[in-house]
Amino acid sequence: MPVAQPFESVIMRRLADEDATARLATMLAEVSRKGDVFALRGPLGAGKTTFARAFIHARRRLTGGEPEEVPSPTFTLVQTYEFPDAVVYHFDLFRINAPEEVFELGIEDALAEGITLVEWPERLGPLLPRHRLDIGLMPAETESSRLATLAGFGAWAERLGRLCLDV
Repeated sequence: MPVAQPFESVIMRRLADEDATARLATMLAEVSRKGDVFALRGPLGAGKTTFARAFIHARRRLTGGEPEEVPSPTFTLVQTYEFPDAVVYHFDLFRINAPEEVFELGIEDALAEGITLVEWPERLGPLLPRHRLDIGLMPAETESSRLATLAGFGAWAERLGRLCLDV
């Protein structure tokens, strides 16, 4: 079992509803850049795919693109979205059995050249990049509210500390 890395910077936010989750995703989409890894954690139904969809829609708006469907990669395991500055890779690793399976999905290209959103990042085990932003989503008081925990690792520790994330 891999040893958990201690986080270097952490922010917690209550998200009142799905719109607040979308605002958080939009704020992070605005500052994202090639090489970024967003590790989306939480139980089934916690809002990981909702966050990823909002992130991708926000990047589309920011780059002047037309809206497009953003399906869950539950069955395909990865979906890609091309933008002028980078490709966004959206992985759902719930169904993989071993970390090495991600090489067949193109994870190396994603990490080297893209912006990577990973649902179920714990399935990567030792392959999970050190420089990343972990976004934990947990159900809160109401059906649509969430508690978001953002933990910055490596280069993301400093970046996270500079962000104003008022949602």
